[in-house]
Amino acid sequence: MLLDEIRTLPANPGVYQYFDSQNRLLYVGKAKVLKNRVKSYFAFTPSLAPSPKLSPRIFKMISEATHLEYIVTNSEADALILENSFIKQLKPKYNILLRDDKTYPYIFINLNDDFPRFEITRKIVKGANIRYFGPYFSGAKELLDAMYLNFNLVQKKSCLKDKKACLFHQIKRCHAPCMGKISKQDYALIVKKAILALQDPTSLIPKLENLMKTYANTLNFEQAAATRDQINTLKNLGVKVEVDMARLENFEAYAVVCEQGLICATRFSVNNGKITAAKSDISHAKDANLSDINETYSHIILDSFLPDQPFSTCKIYTLDEFGDMNLVKKILNERHKVEKFSISSPKIGDKRKICEIAAKNAQISIQKYLKTHDEAFLLDLKEFFALEHLPRTIEAFDNSHLFGQAPVGAMIRAKDGEFIKQDYRHMHLKSKNDYEQMRESLTARALRFDKLSPPDLWVIDGGEALLNLAKEILQSSGANVDVIAISKEKINTKAHRAKNSAKDKIYTKNTKFELSTDDKRLQFFQKLRDEAHRFVITFHQKTRTKADLQSSKLKQIGISQGSIVKLVNFYGSFDKIYSASFDEIAKLTNKSVAQKIKNLKAKD
Repeated sequence: MLLDEIRTLPANPGVYQYFDSQNRLLYVGKAKVLKNRVKSYFAFTPSLAPSPKLSPRIFKMISEATHLEYIVTNSEADALILENSFIKQLKPKYNILLRDDKTYPYIFINLNDDFPRFEITRKIVKGANIRYFGPYFSGAKELLDAMYLNFNLVQKKSCLKDKKACLFHQIKRCHAPCMGKISKQDYALIVKKAILALQDPTSLIPKLENLMKTYANTLNFEQAAATRDQINTLKNLGVKVEVDMARLENFEAYAVVCEQGLICATRFSVNNGKITAAKSDISHAKDANLSDINETYSHIILDSFLPDQPFSTCKIYTLDEFGDMNLVKKILNERHKVEKFSISSPKIGDKRKICEIAAKNAQISIQKYLKTHDEAFLLDLKEFFALEHLPRTIEAFDNSHLFGQAPVGAMIRAKDGEFIKQDYRHMHLKSKNDYEQMRESLTARALRFDKLSPPDLWVIDGGEALLNLAKEILQSSGANVDVIAISKEKINTKAHRAKNSAKDKIYTKNTKFELSTDDKRLQFFQKLRDEAHRFVITFHQKTRTKADLQSSKLKQIGISQGSIVKLVNFYGSFDKIYSASFDEIAKLTNKSVAQKIKNLKAKD
């Protein structure tokens, strides 16, 4: 079958996908000419076999491949974009997947406003005179808070609308432009100084240190500690390097380094000749070769300039030349409707030095990773439970309800054993039983793999039935993710959660495990499951409290309990009830109920 599929390939640009005998996705690639690119993987005499010129990793992939699919695109640029999307969403087994595909915040200011404010955004803001600063891989909020502490800027959007001096004016943190107490020209001078401070965050620290001492002297130790953490964040924003550029330039610098079975992509953001942010992303890449490094440059740069995302520069420098430099430049220009992007690999000068420093940082990141991550334990999990992937990134799921009421679902995410709380998610559910609630949660997550790349492993709170459900959902999504389910020990029909003593069962695609309570592997998955349980219970309690208040409000205006239950069951939440139309509510209940809700909305 594979040979026939290769013979019928068209001579068009496109994306190709290799699958194994169980129809699992192995690899995604792009091609200028599909027929030529796919044929390069094979030797055809005396029979079809992997080409001896392939790297060991890709040789193994081709040895497992039994089926090929392809999608024809209009151009090679479209093929690269589609390949990038498939790799992030489907997580093919043999592609190198750098997971740093998030959108990072920028600080922006609209200089067209009479009294402009600095704000945080992850999307392009419409306007002719918008200035962006960033990206900030961490600390954007802390930096913005420090800005408003140090400079008498308009503190809140609403201040200018109120036309009266607010509390910030009374405590001398704002000059009250709403009352005409400062001219546009004098305010512009403050903005100019604030912009200079953005380029040197450490200049904002002295005032914070004084504030921290004030909090400590008044025994407000909680605020003192929070301010101390803010100071440390600002200190870490600056990246110290041995290059002091004379020219005040903005550009992005990238270096990709492959060592000891790991590949690391490091990105430096340079603003006004200073490196203001640095980010490294590491992935496992055993037997990586030049082709893998070229592919990594393409994808890391495309992910740095996503559609509708702000950017402060169009200049890009890379440590190495890579095959798709011109193609990536073309995509970025078309994506952002400009003709300004340039990508080059400098051979000498300051730009070259900064690229080399980025490479040095990538090497240091790899060494640090090897020292701080327990690869042996992850390898043990992979082998013991017969997982396809090294379980670096894991998501755990749980649901909660009270006799079918206020059903909610939650997901927690961990990377290398550390909980990544900014990636936690929760949602309201409509289903009334545990099985359908888990289907809702997992389906919603799978539909958002394009927003947050899939993990290596899903951990499901439940038994074999929920394991099979998760496998079914993943198979329909096409994503390559391992699954285990962990079922709580039952004592007198009740779940037993005693720490380090519960004899929980672990289900995988192949078998069921009953490990001793002191087994580190069992305890590892129990910790993940219990964190998901804590998170979902907290959200459930908040939901019930809010629902009780909302239900009480509807009762107070004379709506019967039966009508409230009917509305909640139909809409799923009180917010959706309030947003529903008069006719819709009247049809579901009656006109009297619809009128009462309409009057309540008018009062609110």
